[in-house]
Amino acid sequence: MEGLESIAVLIPCYNEEKTIARVVSEFRAALPYAQIYVYDNNSTDGTAARASSAGAIVRKEVRQGKGNVVRRMFADVDASAYVMVDGDSTYDAADAVVMLRLLREQRLAMIVGRRVEQSASAYRPGHVLGNMFFTRSVAWLFGTSFEDILSGYRVFSRAFVKSFPAFSGGFEIETELTVHALTLGLPVAEVSTAYGVRPQGSQSKLSTYQDGLRIVWTIFNLFKNEKPLTFFSLLAGFLMLSSAILAYPIVVTFLRTGLVPRFPTAILSTGLAVSALLMFSCGLILDTVTKGRRETKALAYLNVRDAVLSRAQASEREATRELACRREA
Repeated sequence: MEGLESIAVLIPCYNEEKTIARVVSEFRAALPYAQIYVYDNNSTDGTAARASSAGAIVRKEVRQGKGNVVRRMFADVDASAYVMVDGDSTYDAADAVVMLRLLREQRLAMIVGRRVEQSASAYRPGHVLGNMFFTRSVAWLFGTSFEDILSGYRVFSRAFVKSFPAFSGGFEIETELTVHALTLGLPVAEVSTAYGVRPQGSQSKLSTYQDGLRIVWTIFNLFKNEKPLTFFSLLAGFLMLSSAILAYPIVVTFLRTGLVPRFPTAILSTGLAVSALLMFSCGLILDTVTKGRRETKALAYLNVRDAVLSRAQASEREATRELACRREA
């Protein structure tokens, strides 16, 4: 693809021997100029062998969990643009061409493939409701930009990949990718992509309840870490409201009689009020720290992006000189 020096297709895999060869072949046909990497995450079947036979570069990540695999892929693979896709053959490889072109033309950091199911059985009802809940929760907490935050089909710029500090270990990695882009205000987009049914014999590795709880916990922690002033202000408001409710009858009695009844309740109310002030103070301090961390991450992204642009401009100048020399000869 003109304007992109190299493309890497990244496929995290765990026990996908029935589908991985098909996925590799489809992306090889759609992106013949790309390097296709399959990272095997302790598969107990023939996933690695099938991927290698199909022409993929196969590597291994021993720490179990998709987040661990993504962190390893982002660290190991060097390219100008990246396509990340699941190895279950549910995504349309042809859409990667559209997404890569949009990434280049609009100089985006990340594009998410919004899943449009082609069959009622492609998306389990529990997953539909869960995805809707998580997407709306993230939109409410961090801003609306996506309709499908859990999609495993994404395209990234080099600047995003090489400046993304991944911490998640499992399927919550998609949530972390999304929140990272939203909190830094990076240029992103969402493209509709066909989402098909898994081939017969292929099993989903996503646990509706266990992984759902992990995603909820990840959103909670990201909210606390990325928006501490809002988080601790809510806690402070709850504590102060509780304090006021407990203190109200005591204050009314004191104004009428000059006496302070129920000393334990008065002490509890005072303690809650002091705790509320401490919570709010913590939020103010952590908000300053968070802004510093956010600035550091934004500068890391800009540094990588500037290096990529400088290298591209140098390549264009070199190509122009070579063309001029050929014409003179």
